[in-house]
Amino acid sequence: MPSPRLSRFLPLILLTCLLTACGPIVIGPNPATTPTPTLVPTFGPAPTTFPNTRAVVPSTCPGDLQGNPFCLTPQALRAVYNVEPLLQQGYTGQGQTVIDIVSFGAPTLQQDLDVFDKQFNLPPLTVQVISPIHEAPQGLNDAPGWAEETELDVEVIHAIAPGAKIVVLTSPVDELEGTSGLPEFLQLEQYAIAHHLGNIISQSWGASELTLEDQQGQQELQRWNRFYQQETTQHGITFFSSSGDNGATDYADLQAKHLAKVRTTSFAPDDPWVTAVGGTAVKENGKNYSETVWNSGDGAGGGGFSRFFAMPDYQKLLPAATQSQFNNHRGVPDVSADADPNTGLAVYLSGQWTQAGGTSASAPLWAALMAIANQMAGHPLGFINPTLYKLAMSSAYQRDFYDITTGNNSDNGVSGYSAAPGWDAASGLGTPNAANLLPDLVAALK
Repeated sequence: MPSPRLSRFLPLILLTCLLTACGPIVIGPNPATTPTPTLVPTFGPAPTTFPNTRAVVPSTCPGDLQGNPFCLTPQALRAVYNVEPLLQQGYTGQGQTVIDIVSFGAPTLQQDLDVFDKQFNLPPLTVQVISPIHEAPQGLNDAPGWAEETELDVEVIHAIAPGAKIVVLTSPVDELEGTSGLPEFLQLEQYAIAHHLGNIISQSWGASELTLEDQQGQQELQRWNRFYQQETTQHGITFFSSSGDNGATDYADLQAKHLAKVRTTSFAPDDPWVTAVGGTAVKENGKNYSETVWNSGDGAGGGGFSRFFAMPDYQKLLPAATQSQFNNHRGVPDVSADADPNTGLAVYLSGQWTQAGGTSASAPLWAALMAIANQMAGHPLGFINPTLYKLAMSSAYQRDFYDITTGNNSDNGVSGYSAAPGWDAASGLGTPNAANLLPDLVAALK
C-alpha cells in the first residue's frame, strides 16, 4: 500500500480500504445461513447512554498523550467493550493464534511491543514473524507505513486477548490498488492454513472496487472468493477485514492518488465470507462511554454496498425496510469498533507513543475477540456472520451489541450513510458487548 492506503493513526499512518457502490453483481454464491436462535426482530430506538458495564475506567496514557482525555489504555478499551469479565474468568485467548497479514513487516516490532507490554503490565509475548515468499522486496518506499500498521495490529490484538499467540506473515510485495499485491497475500493465507498456524486471520488492507472492474481484477476476486468460502466452511477459519477510512468512497486510480466522487467499497471487506469491520469514535460521556460513527478530519469509517457481490443470505434476515437499501448487493460493514485516532488506544510505534486509529485498529480488535471466543468454545467457530445476524435479529440484540445510532460516514465530498437503529451502512450491527456476545455466539454455534 502506498502512503494513502494504510489506516490512519496519529500522527501519521497510511490507509486501508473503503466502501460502496452499485453496478453489475458478478460474484456468488451467497453464504448459507447457520442455525441459531429464534428470530424475534427487536430493532428499535437504542439508548444513547450505556449500561454500567460501559462505565468509564480511569486511565492515564503515557508521554505526550497524557493531556488527551479520550486516550484509551488497554484496560479502558476493554471496559468500552466489556471484555474484562471474560479475562477475569481466564478467557484471554489462551491456546489460540491470530494471524496478521501485512507487507514487509516491522523491524522494531518486538522491541516496541516489549515497551507497550511493560507500560501497561501486559504479559510478555514473543511474536512469530514468517516471510515464506522468497522474492526481492518491491515497493519499500511504503515500508515505514507498513511497519506502523504491523505494530498497531499486534498491539491491539495483545491488548484485548493477552493470552493469544500472534503470527505475522509478511509479503515482499507492496499491496496497492487493483490486483497489485493480492496474489502474494493469497499465498500467505494459503501458507498459514496449509501449515496450521491458526484459525483467525486479520486483514487491515484493501483495494478499491473501482480498480478491480477489469478481467484481471474479476478473476482475482473469484480466486479469493473460492478460497474464503472453502476455508470458512471446511476448515473453520474466521477472516476479519477493515472496511476502510474514506467514508463512502475509495480510490479511483491504481496509484491511490484520486478519491472517487461516487460511492464505492473495497475488497476484501466486500466479500460475503469475510467479517467486515467498520469504525466508531468512543468518548467519555459523564460517567459512561458514548459512541458514534467515526467521522473526523482524520477520516471516516468505510461502509456501503458492493457492486460485485450479491446480498448474502444472512443479510436477508434483516427487516424489510433495512433490506430495501441493499438492492441485492452485499452490505458493508458487518460490525464495528473504535477507529477514531483521536479516541483510540495508546500504542508504541517505531519508538514513540501515539494513538491507534482507522479501521486498521477495529479489525484486529474483533480478531482478538474471536481468539477469546474460540478458547471459550474449545474449537474454532469458523464462519460467524450468519450467527451474528441471527443474534442481532433475536431478543439477544440489545445485550450483545451496542447499537450505534448517531453519526454518518460522509467524507471526501461524497454523501455517505447515516447510523440508524439496527444494521446500517455506517456501523453495521454495532459494536460488541463482549461479555454477553461471545458466550451467546459460542452457545449458538455448538
